[in-house]
Amino acid sequence: MRCTILLLILVVLLAGCAKELPVMQQDVKEVGDMDIGGKNILMIIAPDGFRDEEFLEPKAVFENAGAEVTVASKGVKTAKGKLGATADVDIDITDADASQYDAVVFIGGPGAAVYFDDPAALKLAKDAYSMGKVTAAICIAPSILANAGVLEGKKATCFESESENVNQKSAGYTGDPVTVDGKIVTGNGPAAARRFGQEIVQLLG
Repeated sequence: MRCTILLLILVVLLAGCAKELPVMQQDVKEVGDMDIGGKNILMIIAPDGFRDEEFLEPKAVFENAGAEVTVASKGVKTAKGKLGATADVDIDITDADASQYDAVVFIGGPGAAVYFDDPAALKLAKDAYSMGKVTAAICIAPSILANAGVLEGKKATCFESESENVNQKSAGYTGDPVTVDGKIVTGNGPAAARRFGQEIVQLLG
């Protein structure tokens, strides 16, 4: 009798798993197959000390989805990551024009603090938002958006060290890995980098 009951429980559990599995596979397929070919994305990184994963992982997500990526920085031709990565810079931030892109993405890392009060960075954020572009930032970089005034009325997340500033200049700091509010996408750090990129792709799709 005990064996029969255990067998019935096992059958029910297996049946439940069998029903859930196709849904999970479908979700992954939909994200992986999204095509944003023809979209142009500007990624802004610090000249020194950008966070490697926050740049490389979303960039790979964008390019795999067919987007064209332009890399901007300040005063250098090659930018250096905190963990040793290097990145070729396509354009200086002072020459970047938000109207030429479908999304403007600020990457974090300790070096991103150079943009907190940088006129070109703040203008780029304001212009992108006012033009209805996807405007995004990860790690400490949401403070750039906060200082530019584009988080007013928007919920956002960020690296914990910038939570007070973001909370004061937004509709509230969520503390979540990734927060999407309208066309504003924010992420809290390296562990959220891939999902951060995926959310941007979703908005552009």
